[in-house]
Amino acid sequence: MRSVIQRVAWAKVSVNEKLKSAISTGLLVFVGIEDIDTIDDAIWLSNKIVNLRIFNDENNIPNLSVKDIYGEIILVSQFTLHALTKKGNRPSYIKASKPEHAIPLYHKLIECLEIDLGRPIQTGAFGADMKVELLNDGPVTILIDTQHKA
Repeated sequence: MRSVIQRVAWAKVSVNEKLKSAISTGLLVFVGIEDIDTIDDAIWLSNKIVNLRIFNDENNIPNLSVKDIYGEIILVSQFTLHALTKKGNRPSYIKASKPEHAIPLYHKLIECLEIDLGRPIQTGAFGADMKVELLNDGPVTILIDTQHKA
C-alpha cells in the first residue's frame, strides 16, 4: 500500500457535488493498493498512520500523533499513487489493483484505522470521481509505502 498523508487544518470530500465527508484538524490520507498488498500491510500502515508524531506539542515540537490530539482522519482511495511514469508521458496504472482485490483491503484499512484511533473515521467513495479540498497545515506531507518497511 502506498499512502500520502497530509496534516490538515480541515479537509472535505464531495461526490457528485454532494458532501461525503469532512474533518477539522487531523489527517487526510490517500491510499493506493497493488496486488502484492495484504491484510498485514493494512494493519501495519494503520498503526503507522495513527501513531505518526507530526502534530505540535505545547513547545511547538512535533511530538504528538493524531490520536494524541483527538484529531480526525479521512481516508481516500487513489489508484493513481501507483502510476508508472518511466516511459512516455501517459502514466500506466498497471500496478494498481483491480477493485476485487483493492476494495476488501481498503475496508480492512478503514477497520484498522478505526480500531487504532479508537473511533470512526471518514472516507471518500471507492472508485468514485471525488473532489477533495483541504488546508494543509505546515505544510506536512508524508509518503509511506508498505513495501519499504525496513
